[in-house]
Amino acid sequence: MRIDQLTFTRFLAAVSIVIFHFGKKSFLFNNDFVKPIFFNADVCVSYFFLLSGFVMIIAYGKKSNFSPKEYFRNRFARIYPIYFFAILLVLFLQIRTKSLDLLGMFLNIFMIQSWIPGQALSFNPPGWSLSVEMLFYAAFPIVFNILKNNSYKKAAVYIVVFWIFSQILFETLFLLFAGNELVRDLLMYNPILHLNEFLIGNLSGYFLIKKWQHKNGSYDFLILLILGLIFLALKFPLNLKFHNGMLAVLFIPLIILISLNNGIITTLFKKRIFIFLGEISFGIYILQFPVYSLVSAYSVNKYLHLSEPTLVFFLRLIILIIISSLSYVYIEKPIRDKIRIKKKIAEIIENPA
Repeated sequence: MRIDQLTFTRFLAAVSIVIFHFGKKSFLFNNDFVKPIFFNADVCVSYFFLLSGFVMIIAYGKKSNFSPKEYFRNRFARIYPIYFFAILLVLFLQIRTKSLDLLGMFLNIFMIQSWIPGQALSFNPPGWSLSVEMLFYAAFPIVFNILKNNSYKKAAVYIVVFWIFSQILFETLFLLFAGNELVRDLLMYNPILHLNEFLIGNLSGYFLIKKWQHKNGSYDFLILLILGLIFLALKFPLNLKFHNGMLAVLFIPLIILISLNNGIITTLFKKRIFIFLGEISFGIYILQFPVYSLVSAYSVNKYLHLSEPTLVFFLRLIILIIISSLSYVYIEKPIRDKIRIKKKIAEIIENPA
């Protein structure tokens, strides 16, 4: 089961994170109206975690046979080729500037940087979230079997309680130890403290395919209403931190409504160009640091004589989108297709009839 209209939302989230990192000097993003969105767009990583849990259940929830081997192989093919390409680009940058971070490179290659306090943002900073995703991927077969073979109502209670406990724990510890950089780093990036987001996503996906998948309708107004509530939450955070899943109360209804929607928003998001942009969103996210470092604002000013922040940002964004597109077409997709072909050949050999 594939929900195409969700794909483009990944692109919107990825670009929002790029703006959060590199676009804050632009008048388009630092004005009072949109500033609450883009200056807090790191919450889009939380959206990615929730969406990841949701779409995994959607993808595997109706399969009669779940093969862990096939699952991990598909996850590896989806994530690691572009992730490793980003590592190579950062390595090139560090060799060129003679600032090689061997420890950070080692941790990033094995995707364990988020487990080490002080190292989560080492080497390629956006890679920290993939280190977190590795825990999700390891946990998913267990969660899948629990949801499939046990009472989902009981599982729902446990997951919701775990989510509530995680929010209380995070907010309390952040309030007490925000001044301690090491503890703050642990709270922000440790995979365990993000597990609640993935599980809530799993649970929501399971309810969709079991209870709500036939409730399609035009939900454009409700989608816009929830987007407005997200804007208000970011503008008036009431001293709360949304980094570890608290916005699930809004993100999950948003994901479900977009999934069930057949209105104008879905018609637009299902356009081929928007689906493609969604497909390259992982490249946009993971390649942002090396690409923006290679095409620095200083280089743009020196060689193209452009210094206006908005023009410089969008020039670099276009280059990032082009490189992400090429990476998807020539690296990610061929490797994924090759694995699928090998799988089909193996199935034919096992079942020649």
